[in-house]
Amino acid sequence: MAMGSTKWQWFYRLGSPRWFYEISGRWLPWLVCATIILLGVGLFWGLALAPPDARQGHSFRIIYLHVPASLLALAGYYIMAVTGAVGLIWRIKMSFMLMKSAAPIGAALTFMALFTGAVWGKPSWGTYWVWDARITSMLILLFLYLGVLALQRAFTSVEAGYRASAILALVGTVNIPIIYKSVDWWHTLHQPATLKLTSASSIHTDMLEPLVVMVCGFYVFYVLALCLFTRSEIVQQESATAWVKALATSESRT
Repeated sequence: MAMGSTKWQWFYRLGSPRWFYEISGRWLPWLVCATIILLGVGLFWGLALAPPDARQGHSFRIIYLHVPASLLALAGYYIMAVTGAVGLIWRIKMSFMLMKSAAPIGAALTFMALFTGAVWGKPSWGTYWVWDARITSMLILLFLYLGVLALQRAFTSVEAGYRASAILALVGTVNIPIIYKSVDWWHTLHQPATLKLTSASSIHTDMLEPLVVMVCGFYVFYVLALCLFTRSEIVQQESATAWVKALATSESRT
């Protein structure tokens, strides 16, 4: 019984904006250091030390930005949808704040994935853009992120904006499996998945290792960015509370 009550206490503590603001403040220095180290090592390893691809030469090196950005764009959408669902079901305001904060990060990562894919596509396919199944579904993902952002600002009531954007986020999850499986379901110019969990990856180990480091770096960066955006949202939404006023007063004195 005590274990169950402790679990629910932890769950509701996560729903406290003040508690999240305080605990995330302790995480920030570690997240910044981990992000700099992982991305710095991954980029140097991938861009300077990894061997060129037998077919694509050095142009393949954009994979160290394109693949991590694509993975986080998809994973970030699930995070946004799940936090929106938690907010709708349990009416936890903190969850809605996380959902809102995840939207601009996901939109930026999706744009980065599309842009780097276009740059990579020019030497590989001879064109920056084709209406390929994978690319088109990623473009739809960008529009979904932008739609969530737009809905949050379309209502005068903050709560109504949260609910509407959470519903759109949940509806949009149907697009994520389509993105994952598009290269298997349809004839497409886009190459199959480079990183695979259930079978051997289709990339040489010398190229795979820095890619894994970059993916880890992007995941840590995502957590860092999510914390920063959420902390900003908390200060904005909780500006009338005593603890935020006290925080603002103490920061103005220092």
